[in-house]
Amino acid sequence: MRFALVVFSLLCVFSFAEAKEYGNYNLKHSLKKIITVSDASTGAHTSVHLDYLDQILTDLSLHARNYPPTFDTPQDKARAVEDVKTLSVLLDILVNGPNPHPELLLRAGLLNSIGHNLDIPGTADEAKLLFQRLLATSPSDPRANYHYGTFLAGAAKSREALPYLEKALSAGVGDAAYSIGMAYLILGDKQKALANLEAYQQHRPNDEPLAKLIDDIRNGQFKIQRSRMRDDRAR
Repeated sequence: MRFALVVFSLLCVFSFAEAKEYGNYNLKHSLKKIITVSDASTGAHTSVHLDYLDQILTDLSLHARNYPPTFDTPQDKARAVEDVKTLSVLLDILVNGPNPHPELLLRAGLLNSIGHNLDIPGTADEAKLLFQRLLATSPSDPRANYHYGTFLAGAAKSREALPYLEKALSAGVGDAAYSIGMAYLILGDKQKALANLEAYQQHRPNDEPLAKLIDDIRNGQFKIQRSRMRDDRAR
């Protein structure tokens, strides 16, 4: 089987805006927008349309890149869960060969990290495996390091996350500074937390929630509250 990525769009680090309604993708009936298979005399040819896949991943990330996820309605969340499950089946097929494309491994890892935030069983272990496979062949990939580090931090593994996030930051992923700051905050290192959050703030001078977070940390008014420990879901 021959394989091609039709649109080689890069999966960038997402900048999060205020939540909006999650899209209606009806994936069970429109997977051909993501993958097409043609049959020719030379054999099957599979094409993956990354532009549409990235559109869905961006939408999912706006709502469920962090924990807990934020959706306008329970129906939106239920639709997102079904989309993650449907895409997981597709991406599992595409990345389980001997030489999976790095771009697909990256997206599969991100998808499963989102699934973890949506409490979909098995996605935490799958995300960890996929990111580790990608980093084994591309250890310096900034996006892989950032997304894996963010996943680990969200799974209550802040200390383990830091080397990946710092590698991403040194490679130019500015958003990693926020994740590093929050990781240090959870670890109890207020000085390093503020240093990274303030560096991040230089690129987000009008971000009022960020400014309030920094002020609360400075004034000792920030408290970490966990409604649930998540370590047992991302071993």
